[in-house]
Amino acid sequence: MKNKQQQTIADFGKQWKKYKKNQGYYGSVDLLSDIFSSLLNVNELHGAKVAEVGSGTGRIVNMLLASGVAHVTAIEPSEAYEVLVKNTDNTDNRVTCLQITGEQLPLRNFDYVFSIGVLHHIEDPFPCVKTVFSSLKPSGRFLIWLYGKEGNTLYLSIINLLRFGTTMIPDSLLDVLVIVIDFFLIIYIKLSQLFPLALSQYINEVLSKLNKKNRRLVIFDQLNPAYAKYYSRQEAIDLMKSGGFVNIQAYHRHGYSWTVIGTKP
Repeated sequence: MKNKQQQTIADFGKQWKKYKKNQGYYGSVDLLSDIFSSLLNVNELHGAKVAEVGSGTGRIVNMLLASGVAHVTAIEPSEAYEVLVKNTDNTDNRVTCLQITGEQLPLRNFDYVFSIGVLHHIEDPFPCVKTVFSSLKPSGRFLIWLYGKEGNTLYLSIINLLRFGTTMIPDSLLDVLVIVIDFFLIIYIKLSQLFPLALSQYINEVLSKLNKKNRRLVIFDQLNPAYAKYYSRQEAIDLMKSGGFVNIQAYHRHGYSWTVIGTKP
Protein backbone atom coordinates (compact mmCIF):
# COMPACT_ATOMS: atom_id res chain seq x y z
CA MET A 1 0.00 0.00 0.00
CA LYS A 2 1.29 3.46 -0.90
CA ASN A 3 1.88 6.03 1.82
CA LYS A 4 0.32 9.47 1.42
CA GLN A 5 3.41 10.98 -0.20
CA GLN A 6 3.71 8.18 -2.73
CA GLN A 7 0.01 8.50 -3.47
CA THR A 8 0.31 12.26 -3.97
CA ILE A 9 3.15 11.75 -6.46
CA ALA A 10 1.08 9.12 -8.26
CA ASP A 11 -1.95 11.44 -8.29
CA PHE A 12 0.06 14.21 -9.90
CA GLY A 13 1.59 11.81 -12.38
CA LYS A 14 -1.87 10.94 -13.68
CA GLN A 15 -3.04 14.55 -13.48
CA TRP A 16 -0.21 15.98 -15.56
CA LYS A 17 -0.49 13.21 -18.14
CA LYS A 18 -4.11 14.28 -18.53
CA TYR A 19 -3.56 18.05 -18.52
CA LYS A 20 -0.44 18.37 -20.68
CA LYS A 21 -0.83 21.79 -22.27
CA ASN A 22 -0.01 25.17 -20.76
CA GLN A 23 -1.62 27.59 -23.14
CA GLY A 24 -2.48 31.26 -22.88
CA TYR A 25 -2.18 33.19 -19.63
CA TYR A 26 -1.74 29.94 -17.68
CA GLY A 27 1.70 29.45 -19.26
CA SER A 28 2.74 33.09 -19.60
CA VAL A 29 5.56 35.19 -18.17
CA ASP A 30 2.85 37.61 -17.04
CA LEU A 31 1.50 34.93 -14.69
CA LEU A 32 5.02 34.12 -13.46
CA SER A 33 5.50 37.80 -12.68
CA ASP A 34 2.19 37.77 -10.82
CA ILE A 35 3.32 34.76 -8.77
CA PHE A 36 6.61 36.47 -7.92
CA SER A 37 4.62 39.59 -6.98
CA SER A 38 6.80 42.35 -5.52
CA LEU A 39 9.44 39.92 -4.21
CA LEU A 40 11.31 39.25 -7.45
CA ASN A 41 11.36 40.91 -10.86
CA VAL A 42 11.51 38.44 -13.75
CA ASN A 43 14.14 40.66 -15.38
CA GLU A 44 16.55 39.66 -12.61
CA LEU A 45 16.56 36.11 -13.96
CA HIS A 46 18.36 36.92 -17.19
CA GLY A 47 21.42 34.67 -17.54
CA ALA A 48 20.79 32.87 -14.25
CA LYS A 49 21.34 29.17 -13.53
CA VAL A 50 18.19 27.92 -11.79
CA ALA A 51 16.34 24.83 -10.67
CA GLU A 52 12.69 24.02 -10.16
CA VAL A 53 11.39 21.51 -7.63
CA GLY A 54 8.29 19.73 -8.94
CA SER A 55 8.18 20.70 -12.60
CA GLY A 56 5.07 18.75 -13.65
CA THR A 57 4.43 19.42 -17.34
CA GLY A 58 7.17 22.05 -17.62
CA ARG A 59 4.88 25.05 -17.29
CA ILE A 60 7.13 27.03 -14.93
CA VAL A 61 10.25 25.77 -16.71
CA ASN A 62 9.11 27.34 -19.96
CA MET A 63 8.12 30.54 -18.17
CA LEU A 64 11.64 30.73 -16.72
CA LEU A 65 13.20 30.13 -20.13
CA ALA A 66 11.04 32.87 -21.63
CA SER A 67 12.28 35.15 -18.84
CA GLY A 68 15.86 34.68 -20.04
CA VAL A 69 17.42 32.19 -17.63
CA ALA A 70 20.53 30.47 -18.98
CA HIS A 71 19.67 26.97 -17.76
CA VAL A 72 16.99 25.17 -15.74
CA THR A 73 17.42 21.92 -13.84
CA ALA A 74 13.87 20.57 -13.75
CA ILE A 75 12.98 17.78 -11.34
CA GLU A 76 9.77 15.76 -11.42
CA PRO A 77 9.40 12.45 -9.54
CA SER A 78 6.08 11.31 -11.02
CA GLU A 79 5.10 9.54 -14.24
CA ALA A 80 4.56 13.01 -15.71
CA TYR A 81 8.33 13.12 -16.21
CA GLU A 82 7.78 11.98 -19.79
CA VAL A 83 5.44 14.96 -20.37
CA LEU A 84 8.02 17.30 -18.87
CA VAL A 85 10.70 15.99 -21.23
CA LYS A 86 8.44 16.32 -24.26
CA ASN A 87 7.31 19.84 -23.36
CA THR A 88 10.90 21.03 -22.92
CA ASP A 89 12.63 19.13 -25.72
CA ASN A 90 13.05 22.13 -28.02
CA THR A 91 15.01 24.41 -25.71
CA ASP A 92 18.55 24.35 -27.14
CA ASN A 93 19.97 22.28 -24.27
CA ARG A 94 18.92 24.90 -21.72
CA VAL A 95 17.01 22.32 -19.66
CA THR A 96 18.16 19.25 -17.73
CA CYS A 97 15.28 17.01 -16.64
CA LEU A 98 15.72 14.64 -13.70
CA GLN A 99 13.19 12.13 -12.38
CA ILE A 100 13.98 12.59 -8.69
CA THR A 101 12.42 14.08 -5.56
CA GLY A 102 13.26 17.46 -4.05
CA GLU A 103 15.64 16.11 -1.43
CA GLN A 104 17.73 14.61 -4.25
CA LEU A 105 18.29 17.95 -6.01
CA PRO A 106 21.91 18.11 -7.26
CA LEU A 107 24.26 20.54 -5.52
CA ARG A 108 25.14 22.81 -8.45
CA ASN A 109 25.50 26.31 -6.97
CA PHE A 110 22.25 27.58 -8.44
CA ASP A 111 21.48 31.28 -8.53
CA TYR A 112 17.80 30.59 -7.81
CA VAL A 113 15.64 27.62 -6.96
CA PHE A 114 11.86 27.76 -7.38
CA SER A 115 9.07 25.59 -6.05
CA ILE A 116 5.68 26.82 -7.24
CA GLY A 117 2.68 25.02 -5.78
CA VAL A 118 4.62 21.96 -4.63
CA LEU A 119 5.77 22.12 -0.99
CA HIS A 120 2.21 22.31 0.30
CA HIS A 121 1.73 18.80 -1.12
CA ILE A 122 4.67 17.35 0.86
CA GLU A 123 3.89 16.20 4.41
CA ASP A 124 7.45 16.82 5.60
CA PRO A 125 9.03 19.44 3.32
CA PHE A 126 12.03 20.11 5.61
CA PRO A 127 14.47 17.67 3.87
CA CYS A 128 13.64 19.28 0.53
CA VAL A 129 14.12 22.82 1.86
CA LYS A 130 17.43 21.84 3.45
CA THR A 131 18.66 20.28 0.19
CA VAL A 132 17.66 23.40 -1.74
CA PHE A 133 19.70 25.47 0.70
CA SER A 134 22.75 23.28 0.04
CA SER A 135 22.23 23.43 -3.72
CA LEU A 136 22.34 27.24 -3.89
CA LYS A 137 25.44 29.37 -4.20
CA PRO A 138 26.11 31.86 -1.39
CA SER A 139 23.59 34.71 -1.81
CA GLY A 140 21.42 32.38 -3.91
CA ARG A 141 17.68 32.68 -3.38
CA PHE A 142 14.81 30.24 -2.92
CA LEU A 143 11.29 31.31 -3.93
CA ILE A 144 8.22 29.26 -3.07
CA TRP A 145 4.51 29.66 -3.61
CA LEU A 146 2.11 28.05 -1.13
CA TYR A 147 -1.61 27.74 -0.52
CA GLY A 148 -2.53 30.27 2.15
CA LYS A 149 -4.67 29.85 5.27
CA GLU A 150 -5.43 33.52 5.81
CA GLY A 151 -8.25 34.87 3.66
CA ASN A 152 -9.58 31.40 2.87
CA THR A 153 -11.88 30.60 5.80
CA LEU A 154 -15.03 30.09 3.74
CA TYR A 155 -13.18 28.40 0.89
CA LEU A 156 -11.40 25.96 3.20
CA SER A 157 -14.65 24.95 4.88
CA ILE A 158 -15.96 23.96 1.45
CA ILE A 159 -12.85 22.46 -0.14
CA ASN A 160 -11.94 20.34 2.90
CA LEU A 161 -15.43 18.85 2.90
CA LEU A 162 -15.21 18.07 -0.81
CA ARG A 163 -11.69 16.66 -0.59
CA PHE A 164 -12.86 14.15 1.99
CA GLY A 165 -14.44 12.29 -0.92
CA THR A 166 -12.70 13.54 -4.06
CA THR A 167 -9.26 12.25 -3.05
CA MET A 168 -10.69 8.72 -3.08
CA ILE A 169 -12.97 8.62 -6.13
CA PRO A 170 -11.82 7.57 -9.63
CA ASP A 171 -10.62 10.35 -11.91
CA SER A 172 -13.50 9.65 -14.28
CA LEU A 173 -16.01 10.63 -11.58
CA LEU A 174 -13.90 13.59 -10.53
CA ASP A 175 -13.94 14.80 -14.13
CA VAL A 176 -17.75 14.90 -14.03
CA LEU A 177 -17.73 16.77 -10.72
CA VAL A 178 -15.22 19.28 -12.12
CA ILE A 179 -17.57 20.07 -15.03
CA VAL A 180 -20.44 20.67 -12.58
CA ILE A 181 -18.31 22.89 -10.33
CA ASP A 182 -17.00 24.79 -13.34
CA PHE A 183 -20.57 25.65 -14.36
CA PHE A 184 -21.17 27.34 -11.00
CA LEU A 185 -17.67 28.84 -11.02
CA ILE A 186 -18.44 30.67 -14.27
CA ILE A 187 -21.45 32.24 -12.57
CA TYR A 188 -19.32 33.15 -9.54
CA ILE A 189 -16.71 34.76 -11.81
CA LYS A 190 -19.43 36.95 -13.35
CA LEU A 191 -20.73 37.94 -9.92
CA SER A 192 -17.20 38.69 -8.68
CA GLN A 193 -16.85 41.27 -11.42
CA LEU A 194 -19.86 43.07 -9.96
CA PHE A 195 -19.57 42.50 -6.22
CA PRO A 196 -16.68 42.16 -3.69
CA LEU A 197 -17.21 38.45 -3.03
CA ALA A 198 -14.78 36.08 -1.34
CA LEU A 199 -11.61 35.59 -3.42
CA SER A 200 -12.75 38.29 -5.86
CA GLN A 201 -9.23 39.67 -6.29
CA TYR A 202 -7.80 36.29 -7.30
CA ILE A 203 -10.77 35.49 -9.50
CA ASN A 204 -10.69 38.81 -11.35
CA GLU A 205 -6.91 39.07 -11.74
CA VAL A 206 -6.01 35.43 -12.40
CA LEU A 207 -8.78 32.84 -12.72
CA SER A 208 -10.94 34.85 -15.13
CA LYS A 209 -7.99 35.02 -17.55
CA LEU A 210 -7.74 31.24 -17.95
CA ASN A 211 -9.34 29.28 -20.77
CA LYS A 212 -11.89 26.54 -20.03
CA LYS A 213 -9.36 23.70 -20.05
CA ASN A 214 -7.00 25.40 -17.63
CA ARG A 215 -9.83 26.63 -15.41
CA ARG A 216 -11.00 23.04 -15.04
CA LEU A 217 -7.43 21.98 -14.36
CA VAL A 218 -7.32 24.42 -11.44
CA ILE A 219 -10.48 22.83 -10.01
CA PHE A 220 -9.16 19.30 -10.56
CA ASP A 221 -5.83 20.30 -8.98
CA GLN A 222 -7.57 21.45 -5.79
CA LEU A 223 -9.62 18.26 -5.41
CA ASN A 224 -7.29 15.49 -6.60
CA PRO A 225 -4.02 15.24 -4.56
CA ALA A 226 -3.92 12.95 -1.53
CA TYR A 227 -2.26 15.65 0.59
CA ALA A 228 -2.55 19.44 0.68
CA LYS A 229 -1.68 21.93 3.43
CA TYR A 230 -2.77 25.56 3.65
CA TYR A 231 -0.01 27.61 5.26
CA SER A 232 -0.31 30.57 7.58
CA ARG A 233 2.16 33.39 7.02
CA GLN A 234 4.19 32.37 10.08
CA GLU A 235 4.26 28.71 9.05
CA ALA A 236 5.55 29.70 5.60
CA ILE A 237 8.28 31.88 7.10
CA ASP A 238 9.21 29.21 9.65
CA LEU A 239 9.57 26.66 6.85
CA MET A 240 12.16 28.89 5.19
CA LYS A 241 13.92 29.54 8.50
CA SER A 242 14.13 25.80 9.17
CA GLY A 243 16.32 25.42 6.09
CA GLY A 244 18.73 28.17 7.15
CA PHE A 245 17.45 30.98 4.92
CA VAL A 246 17.68 34.62 5.95
CA ASN A 247 16.21 37.92 4.75
CA ILE A 248 12.90 36.12 4.35
CA GLN A 249 10.05 38.06 2.79
CA ALA A 250 6.44 36.94 2.39
CA TYR A 251 3.75 38.42 0.16
CA HIS A 252 0.03 37.66 0.57
CA ARG A 253 -0.71 37.16 -3.10
CA HIS A 254 -4.23 38.26 -4.01
CA GLY A 255 -5.21 37.76 -0.39
CA TYR A 256 -5.33 33.96 -0.66
CA SER A 257 -1.80 32.50 -1.00
CA TRP A 258 1.80 33.12 0.03
CA THR A 259 4.80 33.85 -2.13
CA VAL A 260 7.93 33.60 0.04
CA ILE A 261 11.58 34.22 -0.79
CA GLY A 262 14.70 33.65 1.28
CA THR A 263 18.45 34.04 0.76
CA LYS A 264 21.32 31.68 1.53
CA PRO A 265 23.93 33.62 3.54
